[in-house]
Amino acid sequence: MRLIFIGDSITDAGRDRTDPSSLGDGYVSMLAPELTAGGAEVVNLGIAGNRAADLAARWDSDLLPAAPDVLTVYVGVNEVWRRFDSGDPTPTERFESTMRGLLASAVRAGSPQLILMEPYLLPVSDEQREWLPELDEKRAAVARLATGFGAQLVRLHDVLTEAARGRDAADLAPDGVHPLPEASRAIAQAWRDAYRALGH
Repeated sequence: MRLIFIGDSITDAGRDRTDPSSLGDGYVSMLAPELTAGGAEVVNLGIAGNRAADLAARWDSDLLPAAPDVLTVYVGVNEVWRRFDSGDPTPTERFESTMRGLLASAVRAGSPQLILMEPYLLPVSDEQREWLPELDEKRAAVARLATGFGAQLVRLHDVLTEAARGRDAADLAPDGVHPLPEASRAIAQAWRDAYRALGH
């Protein structure tokens, strides 16, 4: 059983990209001990800063040859972030279309079980609260993709919004996005629930 995780910095989590066995220090590394104890191989293909278009550029070279049995895709927040900090938006229709093509190619190549992680944001400023409508569009796109592909959907925004209720969101993600260990544990548990729902 080969489990591949691909996405942005939250998956990457500082892994050594020169070492194929490196898992970083985020949610993937938290899940790996129990998964490998059960006989699975865990591979982290996250790259910080990636958007769906970046996944598309490396999908055929990085992802498809890895032949995942379970594929987890976690991307979307950089599409939101770059609109507001760099004036470089990704229309939701393009995001969704790109992701649909990638997932379809993965299914054609090997029919992996799919887990899709929605992007989340824990606003730590008034400016970031203005990002939420854009985030909601990307979340809805991921939900539509999950339905269309029969994937497990991990609703991380709800999970982490609840975890931040009544406290300073910066205690979980100082910049609103990158998780501290407590938030990474919540992400890992949400993924674990989805994995179990697949029958594992």
